Amino acid sequence: MGETGARIAKFLLMRVSVSVPVILGIVFLTFMLIRLGGQDPVAMLAGPMADEAMLTALRAQLQLDQPLLLQFGHYMLRLAQGDLGVSWQGGIPVWGEILHLFPATLELVLLSVGLAALIGVPIGMRAATHPNGWFDQISRFGSLAGFSMPTYWMGLMAIFVFFYVLRWAPPPMGRLSIEVVAPTVVTGSILMDCMLEGNWRALGSALAHLALPVACFTLLAAAPMIKQSRAILIEIMNSDYVRYARANGFSKGTIRKMALRNAATPLLTFLGSELTSLLAAAALVEYIFSLNGLGQWGLNAILLGDFAVVQGYVLTLALFSVFIFMVIDLIVMLLEPRR
Repeated sequence: MGETGARIAKFLLMRVSVSVPVILGIVFLTFMLIRLGGQDPVAMLAGPMADEAMLTALRAQLQLDQPLLLQFGHYMLRLAQGDLGVSWQGGIPVWGEILHLFPATLELVLLSVGLAALIGVPIGMRAATHPNGWFDQISRFGSLAGFSMPTYWMGLMAIFVFFYVLRWAPPPMGRLSIEVVAPTVVTGSILMDCMLEGNWRALGSALAHLALPVACFTLLAAAPMIKQSRAILIEIMNSDYVRYARANGFSKGTIRKMALRNAATPLLTFLGSELTSLLAAAALVEYIFSLNGLGQWGLNAILLGDFAVVQGYVLTLALFSVFIFMVIDLIVMLLEPRR
């Protein structure tokens, strides 16, 4: 194993050793908080006509009559075997539903973050090169507007304008029109599966259904990217080595390239945090547009008190966040070996 391979192995070992206690802490807190939140899933499952005997039997069946720590011990034993439990509402294994629904959410988030980066980073950097100019003022106002608009309001307004008023968008009901034959599920991403199968009609329908949610999510993600990229580049442009380069007569193009190269690391780190935060925020967008993804599934579970699903949903978000930051930090380590 070479020097680089040894550094990567050491880095991964250190990250895993730090991440495991964090994940275990999240699992414990999620397990306890949803049970201490005052919600009674037994009453919701049994219905209003259930008597006390039925409630007691159902509570025993779900092992909710046991002490909390004993319940947690049983859950951890199942979790160690890869068993996330079964949804109390649908009777479906939680792990299977995560594998089925996660690609749809990941598709929405990746498209939105990618477009937001293509829009937000150039705008923020252009604003940073001419601080307090007219472009900077407009970009700061746009970023503030993006921060100020709630996600659900943006989604509802988009549906009202582009579906109800202009009739440009399809109805916000799923990922495909009902008259379109869905592609064979291979990856779980509707766009990828349509292209793999060559189902171009379904691809057009999928793009039309994704247009509004992706646009709303892109605007939501672009606002902090404009602000952050502007702040990062302004700090770099005022640094000592950039002043030194100016004093030595370096051209503006050379200085700009130098600044962009040094801005890559903090921008990459921020992009990772955006990716993880948007995955959690996807629940509202999926709920409004009925996209049937992981976020909508998790939100419904929270509202219905489906403990097994909530635990699986939060664990998925935590594992995804740990994985993304581990990959980002690994890339940064390889780009900047001195760190």
